[in-house]
Amino acid sequence: MKAQENTVSKHNFEECMKCTVCTVYCPVLQVNPLYPGPKQAGPDGERLRLKDPFFFNYALKYCMNCKRCEVACPSGVNVADLIQSARIKYDRSAPKLRDRILASTDLMGTLARPFAPIVNGVTRLGITRTVLDATLQIDAHRTFPKYSSSSFESWLRKRQKEQAVYPEQVAYFHGCYVNYNYPQLGKDLVKVLNALGVGVQLLDQEKCCGIALITNGMTRQALRHATHNTAQLRKAALERGLRIVSTSSSCTMTLREEYPNLLGVDNADVRDFLTMATRFIYEKLEKGATLRFRPDYHKRVAYHTPCHLERLGWGIFSERLLRMIPGVEFTLLDSACCGIAGTYGFKKENYAASQAIGQALFDQIRSVNPEVVACDCETCKWQIEMSAGYPVMNPISILAEAIE
Repeated sequence: MKAQENTVSKHNFEECMKCTVCTVYCPVLQVNPLYPGPKQAGPDGERLRLKDPFFFNYALKYCMNCKRCEVACPSGVNVADLIQSARIKYDRSAPKLRDRILASTDLMGTLARPFAPIVNGVTRLGITRTVLDATLQIDAHRTFPKYSSSSFESWLRKRQKEQAVYPEQVAYFHGCYVNYNYPQLGKDLVKVLNALGVGVQLLDQEKCCGIALITNGMTRQALRHATHNTAQLRKAALERGLRIVSTSSSCTMTLREEYPNLLGVDNADVRDFLTMATRFIYEKLEKGATLRFRPDYHKRVAYHTPCHLERLGWGIFSERLLRMIPGVEFTLLDSACCGIAGTYGFKKENYAASQAIGQALFDQIRSVNPEVVACDCETCKWQIEMSAGYPVMNPISILAEAIE
């Protein structure tokens, strides 16, 4: 008989009623026959794994952790958490060098920033992508995000005094993308919040949320990040009395949900202090705050709800904000996964499936033919811009562009 810790699951697989709705909604299962599917990999597999770890299936690595199975489940089973927890507990394979590079966003951003023009130029070259394909199995078709020569943190740190004069304050979890790749999104958030009378403060010492570390098997590093970031959230929320906002759907979901569910980091005391910036702004406007919009603003916008934002149930706030802007011709795209899932779509073994998963979304975008696609996820942005050929903006940036 196995030890007690191997016979009890912290997740609610017992509530699965075997309806297979999660299987129908799984984007990976439709394109990759090697993946057993969320029902078999999650609740069904968990029953067997608790009896004997021998039943762990290494094909679970094909799960994207998109959470669409959890959105679809009528019983509220945390299907994706069951799968990711099984990988954390039973997978004994060491992460590849490629996986460590892709997941180490803070390190790679810090190294690339001083040489951003050179790095951006080199990664655009076909020969570079060919070499990365041959040596690290990063697919040669994948384009890379550009790095910024200056960080968002340094920009905002210079403006902390002027931000402090606003009557209301929030802390901003900016994430790696804003800090290393696209500081303009952070600047756009500051512009919008300042227009609402809200100042923006930095967290004391922010680290990457760790979602890429989790999905690439670097659990110990992810736990260190989670422990550190949760302590910083406590300082901001409980000591400084601040709400905390984020412009990244995946960062927000990781900080709120993955830390306790996958890494065992208790964040119950600060979890509800953290929200998406779009929700924070929408609630301010609902309570009577106002924004002055440019009378000459006009843009055709199609909105894609990221999978992780759909899991949080907060896509409605981005949608309603965009609909509020005079001059925006708004289209809500069908619920669909773009296929990139962070680092997943960069890997050679996943690239074909990644593109096949996103094809329906790419086709709909082309049929709608917007001027811009709006989306709250940076990796969705990279995938849509590369595969559909349309520019992608965070709803916050569209809002900033539209206000006087």
